[in-house]
Amino acid sequence: MWSVVKSVLSALLGVQNDLNRQQDFSSGKPAAFIVTGVVITLIFVLILIGIAVIASR
Repeated sequence: MWSVVKSVLSALLGVQNDLNRQQDFSSGKPAAFIVTGVVITLIFVLILIGIAVIASR
């Protein structure tokens, strides 16, 4: 699970190397990466909304 989270975060930031990307595509299940990516994106958006709400007060 942590390897999927690490891989998704690395890909999100654009710092994942080619070897890790190839390992992800050969050994990982696509559903795990998709779900993790959606969850991380939602958390990121909620953090941004929270910052915007706090800053507007």
